[in-house]
Amino acid sequence: MELSCKSEYALLALSELAARYQSGEPLQIRQIAAQQNIPDRYLEQLLATLRRGGIVKSQRGAKGGYILAREPWKITLLEVLVCLEGIEARATEEESKPRTLETAVVHEIWHEARQAANMVLQQHTLQNLCEQIAARRQLDIMYYI
Repeated sequence: MELSCKSEYALLALSELAARYQSGEPLQIRQIAAQQNIPDRYLEQLLATLRRGGIVKSQRGAKGGYILAREPWKITLLEVLVCLEGIEARATEEESKPRTLETAVVHEIWHEARQAANMVLQQHTLQNLCEQIAARRQLDIMYYI
């Protein structure tokens, strides 16, 4: 399993929304794009997908933009990746009957690895992501002093 550019950009955008969740104010696409260096049009498509998946909500109007649909500690990274990439759907397609003993063993190991990755992603939320980013920023600041 690899982290696609689409998923990386989405997680960066969601980290912005999660960091500002407590204020209750929506963020506009251009604000998120500028902060995370994501192309506006691409971000617009990602946020539309996340909106359809129930992860973000959009608000219209002059002070409109995007906000998280739920608290950041209730949205797991696995949920985000499944919404964007359809990981679980792809997993069932791959689990067709293997032709040989060797491919059966390879499929079993790959399935085990995918389950382990999913377990880690299920344990981490957008809140955890924000906390780890903030902690890393603190370390970088301390390093430069």
